[in-house]
Amino acid sequence: MLPEPRTTAKIILFMVLVCVLHAGDRAMAVSSPPNIVLILIDDLGWSDLPCYGNRFHETPNIDRLAATGQRFTNFYAAAPVCSPARASLMSGQYPARLGLTDFVPGHWRPFERVVVPTINDHLPLEVQSLAEVLNPAGYATGYFGKWHLGDSEPYHPSQQGFDEAIITWGRHLAPNFATRPKTPVEKGTFLSKFLTDQTIRFIEKNRRRPFFVMLSHFAVHIPLESRQDYTEKYAHKRKSGSGPCNPVYAAMVQQVDESVARVMATLDELDLTESTLVLFTSDNGGLHRIFTGTGERVTSNAPLRGEKGTLYEGGIRVPLIARWPGKIAPRSVCAEPCITNDILPTLAELANRPVAPEVDGVSLVPLLDRPEARLEREALYFHYPHYHHAGPASAIRERPWKLIDHLDDGSKELYNLATDSGETENLAQAMPEKVKELSDRLTAWRKSVGARMPTKNPEYDPARASEWWNRRTRKPLDLERIARNYRSQNPKPQGVTPGPSAEKDVPPNILLIISDDQAWTDHGFMGHLRIETPRL
Repeated sequence: MLPEPRTTAKIILFMVLVCVLHAGDRAMAVSSPPNIVLILIDDLGWSDLPCYGNRFHETPNIDRLAATGQRFTNFYAAAPVCSPARASLMSGQYPARLGLTDFVPGHWRPFERVVVPTINDHLPLEVQSLAEVLNPAGYATGYFGKWHLGDSEPYHPSQQGFDEAIITWGRHLAPNFATRPKTPVEKGTFLSKFLTDQTIRFIEKNRRRPFFVMLSHFAVHIPLESRQDYTEKYAHKRKSGSGPCNPVYAAMVQQVDESVARVMATLDELDLTESTLVLFTSDNGGLHRIFTGTGERVTSNAPLRGEKGTLYEGGIRVPLIARWPGKIAPRSVCAEPCITNDILPTLAELANRPVAPEVDGVSLVPLLDRPEARLEREALYFHYPHYHHAGPASAIRERPWKLIDHLDDGSKELYNLATDSGETENLAQAMPEKVKELSDRLTAWRKSVGARMPTKNPEYDPARASEWWNRRTRKPLDLERIARNYRSQNPKPQGVTPGPSAEKDVPPNILLIISDDQAWTDHGFMGHLRIETPRL
């Protein structure tokens, strides 16, 4: 039986009102862009966090960030080293398009099989930066920490649209790191604390207007330096997992976690949590050891293959966590392949700002709303035509398929990441048609972005091919000096004195806590993704 005409009219009116109200909600969301806190860690591997499976490190606050937001499992740095990946994040463009494909100033091997291309030594000023996208939308913009995109004054972040910026370089403990502009730092202050202090000060100062602040840590990059008491804690902890369980590295990861805790607490105290999007990521994969192959083993990217400086998954796949309460569903997981190029167009869409036509990334906003969604693009591309932890190469990822094209000897590797995330079975010989299809697409992309390519080296000398030279001085690197510089150090904790229990002749008090029927994996620190046990 059909409804009465009057009833039908009421149903139609109701549906119209629902559509209008829904549209109003969307318009309100667009007209009220969030504050943005972008936390970038240096050399943090995909497997370094408990919420990504690490069973030795302790990061209860980062894990809580993931539990209250979205965790991306196929997010990539646009390059396997810092400068090009940071240039990609700042510009939304592939490093190959920018001509900035290696870390600045980089090093080279003059007697290798090929001559690697030159690079730009700074982010071009004419490139539209993240700050220059957000400033016209009324954002206060701040940058604190490692820049590595041209550290001299003409290429400082303040010349790229940032209202406030302090960049740092050197080591992890004052007075052994420098700042520009020069800023007073108390001796014995860890760089991670100094940068967090500056970030919190900026948030407090701009809490009554939209703000974008980037906290760019130098941790957990070598040389490894952390508080001695933190290091001793991990030195006495039982090793677990497949990694080296380096106690100084684990202590540095904990200091990063404490930085995140302080920023989150500030947002809570200022009642800014629900109006702030927090992004947490890394500039490239984790480092196993120095590129020379010497020194202590720092971490592992297992089950992923490779490390920083390679185009295997361990060199380019990194963590990404996004939290925006009320907008991003808690405990959500997104497996869609994404890349650092995507951050700029994402923030531009949230701020209702256009992006430059040369931007290569796409907005991740659809994934923040629906993590199971798929982005409309064919593939992700990587171009690292330099010697580092591996030889020069390019790569393409098209859904589950990944092709690595080695630019020194022309060899190819093909992997199905859906079944082989560790890249253990090279399918290139078994699937020549797929190799040709992806190779042709990769070649076309390189031409489209003007990628600089290696050339045959007339000075090739197999006996001297492994020699490392400084690109800036054109002289051999002092490998012994590098090894000394990168050796771990354990500074004594500032303001901490040992109590009586630390003395050999005084036995400790003992407190034994036993829980009933609690399984071995029922704790956050044992890798559980839902149960939160931050105090344990």
